[in-house]
Amino acid sequence: MGFRDWRTPLLLLVALVLAAAFGRIERWEGFQNVSMSKKNMNSTLSFFIDSYNNASNDTYLFRVRKLIQSQMQLTTGVEYLLTVKISRTKCKRNATKKTDCPLQKKKLKKSLICQSLIYTVPWVKHYRLWNNSCLEDELSYKDP
Repeated sequence: MGFRDWRTPLLLLVALVLAAAFGRIERWEGFQNVSMSKKNMNSTLSFFIDSYNNASNDTYLFRVRKLIQSQMQLTTGVEYLLTVKISRTKCKRNATKKTDCPLQKKKLKKSLICQSLIYTVPWVKHYRLWNNSCLEDELSYKDP
């Protein structure tokens, strides 16, 4: 092992440090608060609520009532970290898949706040729900 054996890795390390220092290496910044395009938002939220309804044991379908927060991260596709409010509708799960079902009122009224991680490759219409966590909305009985 001579002088040349350690010089090449050292030169590569110096080049890497200089490139990083001068901004030549782009880093993914992680999740950013960015508004989704209307097209991506509609298809991503539709995918989310369909996934939720398919996994739910509730007699009634839920629908997205409000998008609370949307964060995006670019990876090999696009990852969305969504916080949404969903509410129980009057439509039964086996009867219909309508998106304009009226919301339940009074006794059967129920709202959840869900945080979901959805991976998508929108240009090929590929969606995958990686994580979903829903908690009952404490204000659901006080909402109009």
